[in-house]
Amino acid sequence: MVTLSEENYLKAIYHLGKQGTVAVSTNAIAEKIESKASSVTDMIKKLAEKKLANYIKYQGVTLTEAGRLAAALVIRKHRLWEVFLVEKLNFSWDEVHDVAEQLEHIKSLKLVNELDALLGFPTHDPHGDPIPDKEGNYSPLKSVNILELKPGDEGVLAQVKDSSDVFLKYLNKNNLALGDQIKVLDFEPFDNSLTIETTSRKMIISSEVAKNLYISL
Repeated sequence: MVTLSEENYLKAIYHLGKQGTVAVSTNAIAEKIESKASSVTDMIKKLAEKKLANYIKYQGVTLTEAGRLAAALVIRKHRLWEVFLVEKLNFSWDEVHDVAEQLEHIKSLKLVNELDALLGFPTHDPHGDPIPDKEGNYSPLKSVNILELKPGDEGVLAQVKDSSDVFLKYLNKNNLALGDQIKVLDFEPFDNSLTIETTSRKMIISSEVAKNLYISL
């Protein structure tokens, strides 16, 4: 049985290390989950004992196949619950992350699979992130960061990397949502800001905002 805390560690390593395949430092994990490096080391040793992680001192941490599956299933639950909260309970996309953080630790696989069926087997959550299937597999989005586009290029907003309520409220305030058609009008080299046009307005977005917006061409 994997504990709640262990699931959080597996998920952090999964996100930091390209699905757990690239070695991640204990310091990076500590920063991600806001913990001490010494505590991270202790937990990594426990995960290694359970055959969920591989740890070599000074070389970092990767996940075993069992560890990657466990992490992917936690992420699957999180993203399915986000879809449920938005589609069935009328939550806005900036309200669902913290609630899904609690719901993702429910152990019943039958509940999760029935939830998936109830929702019509969605492939992406409300923020555009792909939802792993029950085997932990998913197809990554074919999208590019908006900073890679040139003036005149356009596409559809397909994914936001920052799912914090502060960032999503910013997007709400500026009428930016998944599915919006966006055209890049200008790029400012001085601060990497962009002038963009949507169906409703023109606006300037900072590089901090732009680095979190992914466009499907």
